[in-house]
Amino acid sequence: MTVYVDDMHKSPMGQFGRMKMCHMIADSTEELLAMADRIGVARKWLQDPGTHQEHFDIAMSKRALAVKAGAKEITMRELAMITINRRPQRTG
Repeated sequence: MTVYVDDMHKSPMGQFGRMKMCHMIADSTEELLAMADRIGVARKWLQDPGTHQEHFDIAMSKRALAVKAGAKEITMRELAMITINRRPQRTG
């Protein structure tokens, strides 16, 4: 099980006012929430809960804390692939 933080802060999309942001995802909801608790991110900021796109948008200061706590640094492209791969499979 792993928590991941992407490099969205390097793109224009990562700008929120004067803050630079990134995404934090994990292999499980439990692990994602545990990391959020550990680095001081309020659970109420969880986006798309219960879906394959479940994540937090976090500031660079929280990203640094997450990395220090063991989160793996990945690219936005890698994050997209993880998200796509955990999307429910369609049956048809």
